[in-house]
Amino acid sequence: MPELTYPAILPVLAILLFAGLVHGTLGLGFPMTATPLLAMFMDVQSAILITLFPTIGVNIISIIRGGNWGQSIGRYWPLALFAALGSIIGTQVLIISAPEPFKLLLALLIVLYLNTGRIGKLMMNWIADHQLLSMALFGLIAGFMAGTVNVMVPILVVFSLELGLAMTAMIQVFNLCFLAGKVSQVGGFSFAGMLDSELLVAVLPGVAVSVGALLLGMQLRDRIKTETYSQLLRYLLMVSALILTAQFIAG
Repeated sequence: MPELTYPAILPVLAILLFAGLVHGTLGLGFPMTATPLLAMFMDVQSAILITLFPTIGVNIISIIRGGNWGQSIGRYWPLALFAALGSIIGTQVLIISAPEPFKLLLALLIVLYLNTGRIGKLMMNWIADHQLLSMALFGLIAGFMAGTVNVMVPILVVFSLELGLAMTAMIQVFNLCFLAGKVSQVGGFSFAGMLDSELLVAVLPGVAVSVGALLLGMQLRDRIKTETYSQLLRYLLMVSALILTAQFIAG
């Protein structure tokens, strides 16, 4: 874990600021934006530890500010439960092994999703017909990816779009899964003796910057049309795939 002292903390805070703006504007994307950027000058495990508590803060506010969030949580809470279980498994894998192969796997999944319109629509009709089974499968996979590389959005995007979730409901469900995964990850890291009060104090400035940027981004979200939102989401997924692939090759 790098020393989070001045001036080393400045680029970390800048990345968290940018990721908070992205999440506030699009409703998602904090760990997916921050983790690859932080991993450019530190190991993935350290990047995940630094973003752990800022992500929890961002997710809690996103769920509360979403409006009518009780309905979304009441319907899709099993997805978050399975995501938490998958995150526990993925975190243990992260602790005992190198995460680089999972970066390439995730990048391939993103590319596959972004090109489904060209190579033929995936046969995903069973998702709507067997929602509990699909929530178990997608939740476990998304949680595992979050535990190993801190990114679950591409998996959840496939699930939500196949069900035709509205943008607001999609954002709430995503953040619920993010929060469940991060809380589980806190337990996993604590059990491994990797979390202490010193780390918590060190990341507090990052929590404040992330939450402040999130609130600013939320003010910008209302000015973005649904079509623009969908396009920005695809661009964000594309960029994350390129970054993950580049990091795998460089590693």
